[in-house]
Amino acid sequence: MTPAGSLLAATGLHKAYGLTRALDDAEFSVHPGEVVAVMGPSGSGKSTLLHCLAGIVRPDAGTVCYAGRELTAMPDSERSALRRTDFGFVFQFGRLVPELTCAENVAMPLRLSGVGRRAAERKAAEWLDALEVAGVERKRPGEISGGQAQRVAVARALVTEPAVIFADEPTGALDSLNSERVMQLLTDAARASRAAVVLVTHDARVAAYSDREVVVRDGRVRDMAGALR
Repeated sequence: MTPAGSLLAATGLHKAYGLTRALDDAEFSVHPGEVVAVMGPSGSGKSTLLHCLAGIVRPDAGTVCYAGRELTAMPDSERSALRRTDFGFVFQFGRLVPELTCAENVAMPLRLSGVGRRAAERKAAEWLDALEVAGVERKRPGEISGGQAQRVAVARALVTEPAVIFADEPTGALDSLNSERVMQLLTDAARASRAAVVLVTHDARVAAYSDREVVVRDGRVRDMAGALR
C-alpha cells in the first residue's frame, strides 16, 4: 500500500543481477519537500534502489508509483520524459559535458525539452547565481574547481524545477568544506521548491542534512525511525 501523501513510493521491490540479489522485498517512500538519506554498505542495493525509483532500471517484481502513476508500468518513452522534466539528477562526479560551457550544461535539460537557447541559458544563469557560482557561465568544466563543478551539476538538476531530485553520492569527490556548502545549497533549494530528495550516501555528515534516514542492507530497507520495511 502506498503511504498517504507520498510523492514517490516503492512496494515489494525485487531485483537480481544473475545470482546476486540486489533488492529483496524493498519498500520506500518520500513526501514532497522531504529529504531522505539512503545509507548502507557498498553492494547493499542502495544505488539499485535509486535507479528503480528513478525509472532507470525496471525491478523484477514490485511497483514504483510517482504522483499516483505506476512508473513501473510506463513505456520507456514516458519514463525518459519524466527524467527530463519531473526528475533531476546529481552524481558523485557531476558528469558535466566537457565540451560545453557551464551555462550550456545547466541549460541542457531545458533545451532537450524544447526551450529556446536564450531562455534556457537565461534560466541557467539564474540558477548558477543561486548556487553561488555566478561568473562561470562561459567557462568549461575543466576550467573550474571541483566544488564549483558540483554546484554547476546541482544547478543542472534544479533548472527544470523537478518534483524529485535523485542525488547519488553528490559530495563523494569533495572536501569537507565544499561538501557541506553543496549540501546546504541543494537541500535549501529543494525545500524551498517543495521538491523531494532521494540522497544516496555513506557519509553520516551528508545524511545529517536529511529529514529521515533509511538503511539498505542485503536488499532490504530499514527506516531508522521505524521497523524493517
